Amino acid sequence: MSPDAVRAAYERVKAEVGPGVTVVAATKYVSVADMAVLVEAGIEVVGENRAQDLEAKHAEYGDAFRWHFIGHLQSRKVKTVNRICELVHSLDSESAARRLDVPALVEVNLSGEDTKSGVAPEDLERFLALAGEVRGLMTLPPPADDPEASRPYFRRLRELAGTQGLAELSMGTSQDYRVAAEEGATYVRVGSTLVNAGEPMVPPRAPSFSTRGNPWFPREPPPSELDAPSRG
Repeated sequence: MSPDAVRAAYERVKAEVGPGVTVVAATKYVSVADMAVLVEAGIEVVGENRAQDLEAKHAEYGDAFRWHFIGHLQSRKVKTVNRICELVHSLDSESAARRLDVPALVEVNLSGEDTKSGVAPEDLERFLALAGEVRGLMTLPPPADDPEASRPYFRRLRELAGTQGLAELSMGTSQDYRVAAEEGATYVRVGSTLVNAGEPMVPPRAPSFSTRGNPWFPREPPPSELDAPSRG
């Protein structure tokens, strides 16, 4: 991982998603020492998945970055997040919501997968009434080979946010951030595209996942709709 390669990848992603989208560098697999490369590359916002890693990296780099929390937030870790982060992307626990002081995005489980975190869409309005300062929503679609497979999930999240009067959308990772930006993302969480920049990488194959039969997706969007640029 070199600063020049990371900087070039970062500038490319920013150009692709546009000025209205904040690129959050997902640093789950970046060591404390290697965070120095991101500083030199000009990365501005980083997202951490684990509170203990957040604390260790912040102790070393402090205000070199703006810190976001993007992993599953346990209530016992909220104190650390309150002290360091400006935004949480993954709020889905009532106990954490009661303790959280910083603004948050609520994670929504649109796929209905039991293994996924997030508030069910039908429970969203009730959860928002219990939470503090919520600025928007976040989702993580099922893994798929084709980035277009994420589009209906991103579109549905945008619709839910609009219904609740929320402006911020955290959606899109290295595999599908371009589609997310087209569907209205205001944050994209990009990891391997940045930290593996300049290195050959064979992406893992993931099982495909269909929205067919999911009650939150009444029909499978036809290819013509998926190819159409968003007007949002």
